[in-house]
Amino acid sequence: MKVSVHYYAAARELAGCDSSTFEFQPQSVPQAELRSAVIQRFPSLAAFIERMRLAVNGDFVDTSQPLHDGDRVDVLPPVAGGSPVVLCRISDQEISLDEVRKAVEHPGAGGICIFEGVVRDHADAKQVSRLDYEAHESLAYKEMKRVLDGVVAEHAGVRIAAVHRVGRLCVGDVAVCVAASAAHRDDAFTACRKAIDRIKETVPLWKKEWGPDGEAQWVNLDDSGPG
Repeated sequence: MKVSVHYYAAARELAGCDSSTFEFQPQSVPQAELRSAVIQRFPSLAAFIERMRLAVNGDFVDTSQPLHDGDRVDVLPPVAGGSPVVLCRISDQEISLDEVRKAVEHPGAGGICIFEGVVRDHADAKQVSRLDYEAHESLAYKEMKRVLDGVVAEHAGVRIAAVHRVGRLCVGDVAVCVAASAAHRDDAFTACRKAIDRIKETVPLWKKEWGPDGEAQWVNLDDSGPG
Protein backbone atom coordinates (compact mmCIF):
# COMPACT_ATOMS: atom_id res chain seq x y z
CA MET A 1 0.00 0.00 0.00
CA LYS A 2 1.05 3.60 -0.62
CA VAL A 3 0.33 6.68 1.48
CA SER A 4 1.09 10.21 0.31
CA VAL A 5 2.23 12.60 3.04
CA HIS A 6 2.07 16.38 2.67
CA TYR A 7 3.89 18.80 4.96
CA TYR A 8 2.82 22.30 5.95
CA ALA A 9 4.58 25.36 7.39
CA ALA A 10 7.32 24.35 9.86
CA ALA A 11 6.81 20.67 9.03
CA ARG A 12 7.59 21.42 5.37
CA GLU A 13 10.77 23.28 6.29
CA LEU A 14 11.94 20.51 8.62
CA ALA A 15 11.25 17.80 6.04
CA GLY A 16 12.79 19.85 3.25
CA CYS A 17 10.01 18.98 0.83
CA ASP A 18 6.30 19.54 0.21
CA SER A 19 5.34 15.88 0.08
CA SER A 20 6.61 12.31 0.03
CA THR A 21 5.26 8.81 -0.50
CA PHE A 22 5.55 5.86 1.87
CA GLU A 23 4.99 2.22 1.01
CA PHE A 24 3.92 -0.47 3.49
CA GLN A 25 3.39 -4.19 3.06
CA PRO A 26 0.13 -4.64 5.04
CA GLN A 27 -3.21 -3.47 3.68
CA SER A 28 -3.50 -1.02 6.58
CA VAL A 29 -1.11 0.47 9.12
CA PRO A 30 -1.59 2.43 12.36
CA GLN A 31 -0.86 6.14 12.31
CA ALA A 32 1.98 5.58 14.78
CA GLU A 33 3.78 3.45 12.20
CA LEU A 34 3.59 6.25 9.67
CA ARG A 35 4.96 8.72 12.23
CA SER A 36 7.90 6.36 12.81
CA ALA A 37 8.50 6.08 9.07
CA VAL A 38 8.46 9.86 8.70
CA ILE A 39 11.00 10.24 11.51
CA GLN A 40 13.25 7.62 9.95
CA ARG A 41 13.23 9.42 6.60
CA PHE A 42 13.33 12.95 8.05
CA PRO A 43 15.22 12.87 11.41
CA SER A 44 14.83 16.65 11.71
CA LEU A 45 11.13 16.04 12.47
CA ALA A 46 11.81 13.62 15.31
CA ALA A 47 11.65 16.16 18.14
CA PHE A 48 8.46 17.77 16.86
CA ILE A 49 6.21 15.29 15.13
CA GLU A 50 4.43 14.13 18.29
CA ARG A 51 3.15 17.70 18.67
CA MET A 52 1.87 17.76 15.11
CA ARG A 53 -1.62 16.70 14.08
CA LEU A 54 -2.34 14.35 11.21
CA ALA A 55 -5.28 14.95 8.91
CA VAL A 56 -6.38 12.00 6.76
CA ASN A 57 -8.07 12.63 3.42
CA GLY A 58 -8.92 16.18 4.42
CA ASP A 59 -10.37 15.44 7.88
CA PHE A 60 -9.12 15.19 11.44
CA VAL A 61 -9.61 11.61 12.59
CA ASP A 62 -9.11 9.67 15.79
CA THR A 63 -5.53 8.48 16.26
CA SER A 64 -6.79 4.89 16.45
CA GLN A 65 -8.03 4.98 12.83
CA PRO A 66 -5.63 3.02 10.60
CA LEU A 67 -4.31 4.23 7.27
CA HIS A 68 -5.14 2.50 3.98
CA ASP A 69 -3.83 2.36 0.44
CA GLY A 70 -4.21 5.68 -1.36
CA ASP A 71 -4.76 7.77 1.78
CA ARG A 72 -3.48 11.33 1.84
CA VAL A 73 -2.03 12.43 5.18
CA ASP A 74 -1.34 16.07 6.01
CA VAL A 75 1.24 16.82 8.72
CA LEU A 76 0.13 19.98 10.53
CA PRO A 77 2.28 21.83 13.10
CA PRO A 78 0.64 23.57 16.09
CA VAL A 79 -1.25 26.63 14.94
CA ALA A 80 -0.43 30.21 15.83
CA GLY A 81 -2.27 31.67 18.80
CA GLY A 82 -0.64 30.01 21.76
CA SER A 83 -0.11 26.53 23.04
CA PRO A 84 -3.15 24.55 24.24
CA VAL A 85 -0.95 23.35 27.11
CA VAL A 86 -1.85 26.19 29.44
CA LEU A 87 -0.24 24.98 32.67
CA CYS A 88 2.56 22.48 33.34
CA ARG A 89 4.36 22.51 36.67
CA ILE A 90 6.29 20.40 39.16
CA SER A 91 5.82 22.03 42.56
CA ASP A 92 6.55 21.54 46.25
CA GLN A 93 3.52 23.66 47.14
CA GLU A 94 -0.07 22.60 47.76
CA ILE A 95 -1.96 22.20 44.49
CA SER A 96 -4.81 24.63 43.84
CA LEU A 97 -7.76 22.97 42.11
CA ASP A 98 -9.15 26.41 41.22
CA GLU A 99 -5.91 27.39 39.48
CA VAL A 100 -5.80 24.22 37.40
CA ARG A 101 -9.49 24.40 36.48
CA LYS A 102 -9.42 28.10 35.58
CA ALA A 103 -6.34 27.54 33.42
CA VAL A 104 -8.39 25.48 30.95
CA GLU A 105 -11.65 27.43 31.11
CA HIS A 106 -12.70 29.38 28.02
CA PRO A 107 -16.01 30.34 26.34
CA GLY A 108 -15.82 27.51 23.81
CA ALA A 109 -15.39 24.78 26.42
CA GLY A 110 -18.55 22.73 26.83
CA GLY A 111 -16.91 20.26 29.18
CA ILE A 112 -14.08 20.28 31.71
CA CYS A 113 -12.71 17.05 33.15
CA ILE A 114 -10.54 17.19 36.26
CA PHE A 115 -8.55 14.36 37.82
CA GLU A 116 -6.99 14.58 41.27
CA GLY A 117 -4.58 11.92 42.50
CA VAL A 118 -4.88 11.83 46.29
CA VAL A 119 -2.64 10.15 48.86
CA ARG A 120 -4.53 7.20 50.32
CA ASP A 121 -3.97 5.45 53.65
CA HIS A 122 -3.09 2.03 52.24
CA ALA A 123 -1.25 0.30 49.41
CA ASP A 124 -1.03 -3.44 48.68
CA ALA A 125 -2.89 -4.26 51.92
CA LYS A 126 -0.39 -2.22 53.97
CA GLN A 127 -1.07 0.96 55.90
CA VAL A 128 0.45 4.16 54.58
CA SER A 129 1.03 7.20 56.77
CA ARG A 130 2.65 9.48 54.20
CA LEU A 131 4.36 9.63 50.80
CA ASP A 132 7.56 11.28 49.68
CA TYR A 133 7.69 12.33 46.03
CA GLU A 134 10.98 13.12 44.33
CA ALA A 135 11.53 14.34 40.76
CA HIS A 136 14.40 14.96 38.42
CA GLU A 137 14.16 18.74 38.45
CA SER A 138 14.56 19.55 34.75
CA LEU A 139 13.66 16.27 33.07
CA ALA A 140 10.38 15.84 34.95
CA TYR A 141 9.06 19.13 33.62
CA LYS A 142 10.30 18.48 30.09
CA GLU A 143 8.77 15.02 29.97
CA MET A 144 5.45 16.14 31.45
CA LYS A 145 5.30 18.98 28.89
CA ARG A 146 6.07 16.48 26.11
CA VAL A 147 3.25 14.24 27.36
CA LEU A 148 0.74 17.09 27.42
CA ASP A 149 1.83 18.33 23.99
CA GLY A 150 1.31 14.81 22.67
CA VAL A 151 -2.21 14.60 24.08
CA VAL A 152 -3.37 17.91 22.63
CA ALA A 153 -1.81 17.00 19.28
CA GLU A 154 -4.15 14.00 19.22
CA HIS A 155 -7.27 15.97 20.19
CA ALA A 156 -7.99 19.14 18.29
CA GLY A 157 -9.47 21.93 20.38
CA VAL A 158 -8.48 20.49 23.76
CA ARG A 159 -6.79 22.66 26.39
CA ILE A 160 -4.90 20.88 29.14
CA ALA A 161 -3.18 21.65 32.44
CA ALA A 162 -1.25 19.54 34.93
CA VAL A 163 0.53 20.11 38.23
CA HIS A 164 2.43 17.41 40.12
CA ARG A 165 3.57 17.88 43.67
CA VAL A 166 6.88 16.77 45.16
CA GLY A 167 8.09 16.57 48.75
CA ARG A 168 6.39 15.16 51.83
CA LEU A 169 2.66 14.50 51.42
CA CYS A 170 0.18 13.34 54.05
CA VAL A 171 -2.88 11.17 53.62
CA GLY A 172 -5.56 13.22 51.84
CA ASP A 173 -3.09 15.56 50.10
CA VAL A 174 -3.41 16.02 46.34
CA ALA A 175 -0.31 14.65 44.60
CA VAL A 176 -1.31 15.47 41.02
CA CYS A 177 -4.07 17.38 39.29
CA VAL A 178 -4.87 17.25 35.58
CA ALA A 179 -7.62 19.22 33.86
CA ALA A 180 -8.74 19.11 30.24
CA SER A 181 -11.38 21.20 28.51
CA ALA A 182 -13.01 20.70 25.13
CA ALA A 183 -16.11 21.61 23.21
CA HIS A 184 -17.53 18.16 23.98
CA ARG A 185 -17.21 15.98 27.07
CA ASP A 186 -15.84 12.91 25.28
CA ASP A 187 -12.68 14.75 24.22
CA ALA A 188 -12.25 16.24 27.68
CA PHE A 189 -12.60 12.85 29.38
CA THR A 190 -10.28 11.11 26.92
CA ALA A 191 -7.57 13.76 27.00
CA CYS A 192 -7.57 13.91 30.80
CA ARG A 193 -7.30 10.12 31.08
CA LYS A 194 -4.50 9.91 28.52
CA ALA A 195 -2.56 12.68 30.24
CA ILE A 196 -2.57 11.17 33.72
CA ASP A 197 -1.86 7.66 32.44
CA ARG A 198 1.13 8.84 30.43
CA ILE A 199 2.43 11.05 33.23
CA LYS A 200 2.49 8.04 35.55
CA GLU A 201 4.19 5.91 32.90
CA THR A 202 7.02 8.16 31.74
CA VAL A 203 7.65 11.27 33.88
CA PRO A 204 10.73 10.79 36.14
CA LEU A 205 8.93 11.06 39.48
CA TRP A 206 9.56 8.60 42.32
CA LYS A 207 7.35 7.73 45.26
CA LYS A 208 8.41 6.44 48.68
CA GLU A 209 5.70 4.97 50.91
CA TRP A 210 6.01 5.32 54.68
CA GLY A 211 4.17 3.05 57.09
CA PRO A 212 3.02 3.95 60.61
CA ASP A 213 5.94 1.94 62.02
CA GLY A 214 8.47 4.17 60.28
CA GLU A 215 9.41 1.66 57.59
CA ALA A 216 9.63 2.99 54.05
CA GLN A 217 10.10 1.66 50.54
CA TRP A 218 10.39 3.10 47.05
CA VAL A 219 7.44 2.08 44.90
CA ASN A 220 8.26 -0.09 41.86
CA LEU A 221 11.90 -0.55 42.83
CA ASP A 222 11.39 -4.31 42.53
CA ASP A 223 9.20 -3.99 39.40
CA SER A 224 6.40 -5.71 41.29
CA GLY A 225 3.58 -3.53 40.00
CA PRO A 226 2.33 -0.08 39.04
CA GLY A 227 2.84 2.95 41.22
